[in-house]
Amino acid sequence: MIAAQDLHTEFQFAQEAESQLSSDTDLEDPDGKNAKTGKGMAAKKGKKAIGDKAKGGGAGRACGVGRVNGHHQQNGMENMTLFEVVKMGKSATQSLVDDWIEAYKSNRDHALLDLINFFIQCSGCKGAVSGEMFRHMQNSEIIRKMTEEFDEDSGDYPFTMSGPQWKKFRISFCDFIAVLVRQCQYSIIYDEYMMDTVISLLTGLSDSQVRAFRHTSTLAAMKLMTALVNVALNLSINMDNTQRQYDAERNKVVAKRASDRLELLLQKRKELQENQDEIENMMNAIFKGVFVHRYRDAIAEIRASCIEEIGVWMKLYSDAFLNDSYLKYVGWTMHDKQGEVRLKCLGALQSLFHSRELGARLELFTSRFKDRIVSMTLDKEYDVAVQAIKLLTLVLQCSDEVLTAEDCESVYHLVYSAHRPIAVSAGEFLYKKLFSHQGPEEEGLPRRGRQSLNGSLIKTTVFFFLESELHEHGAYLVDSLWECGSELLKDWETMISLLLDEPVPGEEALTDRQETALVEIMLCVVRQACECHPPVGRGSGKRVLSAKEKKTQLDDRTRITEMFAVALPLLLSKYCVDIDKVNNLLQIPKYFDLDIYTTGRLEKHLDALLRQIWEVQDKHTDTEVLEACSTTYHSLCNEEFTIFNRVNIARSQLLDELVDKFNRLLEDFLQEGGEPDEDDSYQVLATLKKISAFHNAHDLSKWDLFTGNYRLLNTGLQNGDMPEQIVIHAMQCTHYIILWHLAKVSDGSSLKGDMVTLRKQMRAFFLMCQRYLNSINNAVKEQAFTILCDLLLIFSHQIMSSGREQLEPLVYTPDSCLQAEMLNFILDQVFIDQDDDNNSTDGQPDDEASKIEDLHKRRNLLASYCKLIIYNVVDINMGADIFKQYMRYYNDYGDIIKETLSKTRQIDKVQCAKTLGLSLQMLFNEMLSELGFNVDRSTSAFCGIKELSRRFSLTFGLDQMKTREAIAMLHKDGIEFAFKEPSPQGQGSPPLNLAFLDILSEFSSKLIRQDKRTVHMYLERFMTVQMALQREDCWLPLISYRNSLQAGGDDDTMSVMSGISSRGSTRSKKSKQATASKRKLPEEENSCSSSDAVWMNREQNAQTPLMIHSPHLTSTVLRDPKKMRPEDGYAAAFTMPTEQHPHQPSPLQQPPHHPHEAAIDYNTQVTWMLTQRQQAEARQQQERVSVHYAKMRNHMQQAIRRGSGLMEDDEEPIVEDVMMSSEDRLEDINEGMDFDTMDIDLPASKNRRERTELKPDFFDPSSIMDDSVLNVSMF
Repeated sequence: MIAAQDLHTEFQFAQEAESQLSSDTDLEDPDGKNAKTGKGMAAKKGKKAIGDKAKGGGAGRACGVGRVNGHHQQNGMENMTLFEVVKMGKSATQSLVDDWIEAYKSNRDHALLDLINFFIQCSGCKGAVSGEMFRHMQNSEIIRKMTEEFDEDSGDYPFTMSGPQWKKFRISFCDFIAVLVRQCQYSIIYDEYMMDTVISLLTGLSDSQVRAFRHTSTLAAMKLMTALVNVALNLSINMDNTQRQYDAERNKVVAKRASDRLELLLQKRKELQENQDEIENMMNAIFKGVFVHRYRDAIAEIRASCIEEIGVWMKLYSDAFLNDSYLKYVGWTMHDKQGEVRLKCLGALQSLFHSRELGARLELFTSRFKDRIVSMTLDKEYDVAVQAIKLLTLVLQCSDEVLTAEDCESVYHLVYSAHRPIAVSAGEFLYKKLFSHQGPEEEGLPRRGRQSLNGSLIKTTVFFFLESELHEHGAYLVDSLWECGSELLKDWETMISLLLDEPVPGEEALTDRQETALVEIMLCVVRQACECHPPVGRGSGKRVLSAKEKKTQLDDRTRITEMFAVALPLLLSKYCVDIDKVNNLLQIPKYFDLDIYTTGRLEKHLDALLRQIWEVQDKHTDTEVLEACSTTYHSLCNEEFTIFNRVNIARSQLLDELVDKFNRLLEDFLQEGGEPDEDDSYQVLATLKKISAFHNAHDLSKWDLFTGNYRLLNTGLQNGDMPEQIVIHAMQCTHYIILWHLAKVSDGSSLKGDMVTLRKQMRAFFLMCQRYLNSINNAVKEQAFTILCDLLLIFSHQIMSSGREQLEPLVYTPDSCLQAEMLNFILDQVFIDQDDDNNSTDGQPDDEASKIEDLHKRRNLLASYCKLIIYNVVDINMGADIFKQYMRYYNDYGDIIKETLSKTRQIDKVQCAKTLGLSLQMLFNEMLSELGFNVDRSTSAFCGIKELSRRFSLTFGLDQMKTREAIAMLHKDGIEFAFKEPSPQGQGSPPLNLAFLDILSEFSSKLIRQDKRTVHMYLERFMTVQMALQREDCWLPLISYRNSLQAGGDDDTMSVMSGISSRGSTRSKKSKQATASKRKLPEEENSCSSSDAVWMNREQNAQTPLMIHSPHLTSTVLRDPKKMRPEDGYAAAFTMPTEQHPHQPSPLQQPPHHPHEAAIDYNTQVTWMLTQRQQAEARQQQERVSVHYAKMRNHMQQAIRRGSGLMEDDEEPIVEDVMMSSEDRLEDINEGMDFDTMDIDLPASKNRRERTELKPDFFDPSSIMDDSVLNVSMF
């Protein structure tokens, strides 16, 4: 056995753990029942110390003869190691273990050495334990030696590597340990040598700081513990059998009692008890030496392995492990931060609650941790939430009293979850709770019908659906219950009986609200059975059905048709006037198998259905009901079935009657003159609604409806008193007429003159809708706008795609007037504040639902218009008024505007960039009109425009080459806009729009270095020398913009709000001259004025003499653009003339119309600019020299430090210099990085010097930070 003093010598356990290991002879034996005198982990005779291992075996790896996996090995040569055989996985584990046992019996030290190296190699360590090390070194010294030789180049080891080979290796590794213990359970594990050595090694490795050692040894120890639990369980069973045989023999009469058998059974029981004590001591050592420390390891995989195995122990050997002493570890770990570990906890508990016997012994644990399990149903990890719900379902099966009503309600509402596995698990919980309990009074009920058991269960489903009040749609509830209660849900016979049959005396009838819910659930069940896929939002698409599922689908569809073909006319007749019920019932026929009507001789029921549909459309004017009638006719009018003629005749009769009635009413309505009568208006509107609803799904081209609807719309424009609903439905009906006409023209089934007629009707209808855009009624304007967007998209240039060039005459391009009117509609109806639209027409405030509905309607209007921009139907420039609203209405329409911007950039990058610039210019002009000519850059309006420009800049992405031309054109337009208007204050003042350069500077970082020079040259064309010399606050936008364009910087943006100019940075070797790009914190805003003053003083102190001789140098500005190299700048976006026009100013001079006239001659201007550049270059050179000197000094100090003599007085300055430079570099690297931090598991250090100094106690932090490791004083 494992002596406690040996464990203390090898692994430096804490004193309290040592005392527990030396005193506990049973796994959980507080009373000391199994304790024996002289019996314990240290009391066995013949136990050899680890240092004396070789004395009994006599051979290491280099001597002796043995067998490994059937292969002979001699004189240190072997064919394959245990690790290689297990890794290949080709050999049976049983034969591999048998071969190792043979080798152990012949030379146990040699075999144990192979087993030790097996664990070392499974950890990914390249080193190996030699025979000499095995004989003369303690385990702690061996582990330290292996740690030094560990190759950590990649950080991967077998248990973290991906691929099927390594996944199979993990399985083979676990099987090897289990089979090894099973084969050795009768003799070898009790020899006080093999198990002692293995447990000591694994316990030491589990305390290693090397993750690979810790992970591998912990997994091996847990699997070893599981194998020992199986052995202990077998011993317990044998002890019980032996005790039973002993008692039976002793209870015999004295004449028949066999004393020798009694003595034999007594001796056998004593041996079994000794073996049981030894096994329990081994398990106790593993549990307290490995599990107690590793179940809270820093690595989630290690923690998960521990929890997974303790669940196995509690299930296998419940008498020893299923108590609070071990359950507490599972309960504590349910609060783990990693979902993988929480999942293992739930899995361990599920295996226990599957057994009612074991579940009954968990009452105390359940009462303590029930709240945590209930809260885990809302876990952020979906898999954890699913398993938590399943665990509660098992708890519910064990006992109904454990979970309270509040606990159950927290699970009930999850049936409406968008994540289908969670919803299905919650549905199973709901089914078990509400539907699985049958009382004795329910056993004699019929199987089907109103009085059946299913009848009461269906009522319960309806009651739950109504009481939940979480969702109005039953499709999600049906989908949640489908897998566990499909047989109940598909009992349509009982549902129909509940709706049609009268209740028996004493039975409570369903209310109207309950009947409506039952009809909705019935429709959802029909849809689920026929479509076989979850509702919207719960699936990634239609999946491929198996043969069994297809057969079930066909059988269900046949049952639905046979049952509802008879019952549906009766249901429609009973609920003919109920809008909700009729609307749901009319959707059932589209799931029919129409052949059943013929094969089942159900034609009379079809006629009854058609009569009921006619009555429904005659009694209702609700749009949804009328559209449901139209859809039903469309489903039944299928030319593939024999019932087509019967249904087509009924449909034609209905439409003839509707059209005749409409024409008759229209003539009377239009001839009356004056204000229309309310009754006539109602009749016209009702008939028009029905025609529009049927025209949506049926072709009514043979009836000339365009003329009547056009007359109606024209009269409404002329008189202005047409009811709005009549106008809306007339426009909708005309829209359907044109679309059906286009469909006939497109497929070639129309006559010769139909295209000309369609073209005239289409253009006339466009003009009509355009005129209705100016209506005073918002509903009419919205209808006209929506139809215009649809028709413009349909009749755009894309109508000729896919080989339809013959439709070119139908292409319609909106003129500028129509585009402007549609844009004004969007600006007036969509971009409005919520407070402006918070009152309804009757003066009552809208509730939250109506506000959401109005917002949804406005989003649809904006999306319709944005589609015109995306598909290039209207000019991209029209999107400028949309893009400028991005920040203000970000919460309402941000996603739509952003997607429109992205799609527009794909069409034309340059034009999109110009549109963005135009939107910023619009906002700038609006700001000037509101605040006046004196622009204050600290106002919220200006900051908002600047923030919008920053957002626009981010949309260009990181690839500057793709957006090179677009960004250049944006700067060109921005510069021209900034200098376009002269100052209203006269000469000497900045241009009116100069502050726009501050906004434009946000895009400077998107320019490549060559283009920055080109843009800077273009900027100088609009500048005078006086402008360049100005340092007042009003000229700061120009100064900051010029600084952002200075070539040679990696990040040339700056915060103009702070007024700080760009300064050189010597933080790193790569950055030459980086300007400050950080945004000011709120506490820095108060120092803006002082910062501006400091900046101005610094610039003014660097005075440059103006009257100096011009040097003989040629400026790049004066160079001919044709002679410039391509890399000098992207000049394609700018007009750089090669010769000056007589009336055109010089590039460096101000244009004639500008009020700022040059007061200094040309040579002086060039001299001043060259001097400025020379001084800037001199400063940069000085900074580079300083950086170079600092680095040389750092390298020299490091070289001295690596030498033999490092004086103690020299240590502090070296460390100080290194820390200062490192701090600067880190600050430069972390600049602008605002990401969330994460814990990264890095491999152990590669420093050989640190490895050699590792201390024996690997959990002691002082062993890592000891002075001898660094060889310098830390403080």
